[in-house]
Amino acid sequence: MIDRSGLAEFLRARREALQPEDVGLPRGSRRRTRGLRREEVALLCHMSTDYYQRLEQERGPQPSPQMVAAIAQGLHLNLDERDHLYRLAGHAAPDRGPGTSFIAPGIQRILDRLEDTPAEIVTELGETLRQTRLGVAVHGDLTRYTGFARSLGYRWFTMPEARAMHPRDDHDQLSRMYVAGLRGIVGRRGPASRAAQLSEDLLARSGEFRELWALNEIGIRPREFKRYQHPTVGLLELQCQVLLDTDSAQMLLVYTASPGSESHEKLALLSVVSAA
Repeated sequence: MIDRSGLAEFLRARREALQPEDVGLPRGSRRRTRGLRREEVALLCHMSTDYYQRLEQERGPQPSPQMVAAIAQGLHLNLDERDHLYRLAGHAAPDRGPGTSFIAPGIQRILDRLEDTPAEIVTELGETLRQTRLGVAVHGDLTRYTGFARSLGYRWFTMPEARAMHPRDDHDQLSRMYVAGLRGIVGRRGPASRAAQLSEDLLARSGEFRELWALNEIGIRPREFKRYQHPTVGLLELQCQVLLDTDSAQMLLVYTASPGSESHEKLALLSVVSAA
């Protein structure tokens, strides 16, 4: 059962504890509200200001689990706070650990500060959870997929268009890397894991995947530079730095180009185009 009073108090307390700079928003002038404004929280949670305001006023319908998840992410709650929010809203808390789509607040705060840099948060299966504006400009919106197709490695073997942005000379190495990476995850998570289910689906769908899976390769590392054939600016050569959150097995991927390089200039152009 929903605890409307407890939910309202908790939401107000968490909203007032956050500053605009904590969540990647401009502070602006004449700010009198302690913490974030309700409309700012609503924006972060992808809901109407009226809906969020009614929750703080102990009114409105019981929020669905999907709404609770959006609020937890928008307020940058940690796992204990997230679970408490679910219980206040009258729902069981989701499972923790690898495979969760809940983004740790620390890694989210870093992403919020990287708007002028291509970056994304991905799961160990290559499922993109969040992207920066410039990340979308470089890779397209990778959060739109559902089911197994959320995984980049799965799309690589089942959707021909997934390879369009990579030079053909890189395809063989990338195929081996995705298969070897998935094999490693299955080994860590076990035969009942989602990784195992994904591999079984790929074995049934892709002859190329079956051939590479039979090689039993493991630990194939990515090359120093990732190459992308971008439809607007042409070839991009980017380095990818990885920050791992060990609790969730999520990674923050940050893409950079060498200063003064042609790719650096192209990123600057993409930044201007995507902001227009």
